[in-house]
Amino acid sequence: MTNGYAYLKFGRFLLDKNRITPTDVINARLLQKKTNLRIGQLAQSRGWLTEEQIEKVLIIQEDTYEKFGEIAVREGYLSEGQVEDLLKTQEDNYLFFGEAMVQLGRFSTEELIEELKEFNRMKIESVES
Repeated sequence: MTNGYAYLKFGRFLLDKNRITPTDVINARLLQKKTNLRIGQLAQSRGWLTEEQIEKVLIIQEDTYEKFGEIAVREGYLSEGQVEDLLKTQEDNYLFFGEAMVQLGRFSTEELIEELKEFNRMKIESVES
């Protein structure tokens, strides 16, 4: 049985410890949103999809809940290889919440590592109890 900490997000953990403010969370999420591009955005930036094609895929996605890449391949907009490339690019460039906190100057890398250690310890203990 868990005490709920197993599902706690890192940002909430830092808020509860008064290590960051709600404004810090918003600023970090905005930085993530700017940095962590969606597959459609990446494909459009490479000239592989048009805005209209992206919209069509998103409309289909609303009804089917399928992955964007699966729909784009089925509709003939992208190849499987292109989707794999986009997913790899997306993964390689992903900015995590803690990394955003460092970029915003709220933590040093060393402070972030210590906070993550404590956060992970707490989550592991909650799963084990």
